[in-house]
Amino acid sequence: MIRAENITKYFDDVRSLHEVSMTAGDGSIFGLIGSNGSGKSTLLRILSGIYQPDTGDIFYDGAPVFENTAVKNKLVYLSDDPYFLPHCTMNDMRDFYASVYPEFDRERYESLTKQFGLNPRRRIVTFSKGMQKQVSMLLGLACRPKYLFCDETFDGLDPVMRQLVKSLIIADVAERDLCCVVASHNLREMEDMADHIALLHRGELLFEKELDDIRTNMVKVQVSYRKEICDDMAEKLRELQPMTLERRGSLFTLIVRGTEESLQQWFRETSPLFCEYIPMTLEEIFITEMEERGYEFTSQILG
Repeated sequence: MIRAENITKYFDDVRSLHEVSMTAGDGSIFGLIGSNGSGKSTLLRILSGIYQPDTGDIFYDGAPVFENTAVKNKLVYLSDDPYFLPHCTMNDMRDFYASVYPEFDRERYESLTKQFGLNPRRRIVTFSKGMQKQVSMLLGLACRPKYLFCDETFDGLDPVMRQLVKSLIIADVAERDLCCVVASHNLREMEDMADHIALLHRGELLFEKELDDIRTNMVKVQVSYRKEICDDMAEKLRELQPMTLERRGSLFTLIVRGTEESLQQWFRETSPLFCEYIPMTLEEIFITEMEERGYEFTSQILG
């Protein structure tokens, strides 16, 4: 289990993280999402012992990570910009990783190389960006880590390879109790694989919850009323303190904190012509949370 307690990090006078606390359990996929510059990559580097926090602590099953070889032998950090030794081949990197990670599995390396369809004797510098991401991932998985950190690891991969990588990670989580922490802008991807989500914004942790809890505690409702009472209902709907409320004629669309069960009685008593509860995607939840905090989406692009 990974436990981060009150992590704060500055780069000169720029604050990257502020009192971030989180817990990632064994046998789970923990998704880090957030706005651009929210501190996701910094947090991953602190969790993996690359950066030292200015204040706060990181523990792996009670042991600190920074400058702790025994812990670092159990974790792999996959950067969004993977580094390889100059002019090396995949087999050169295999030998390098094997010299660092005691659990490196050469048989798995060979198996994954065949699955990805890569030439292990070819110089990595001649590979495309997507192929280099594949090399980084297969080397990391061949280390058989207990903890795997992925920073935008899926960027640059074609759909077939993305699915292969996800299936490999999910299999390791199920079979070996791997703890995988993934930072990504691709919210649909997070929705497919993560069971726990943390939302960062401007270096602060807005929430950390199980994905199922997030979905069940925020409800999107479409409701319609008779034309003559719509103006009154527009005011009455505000009693629910909706996060968003839109009106198009007699149709209202609102997002409310709470559960569908807790809202059903309230809406029944208002005698709507039509009322539907719509499951929310992780992307909709992210946008709603960020808009509530004044984040300007007009100048941002979601991955």
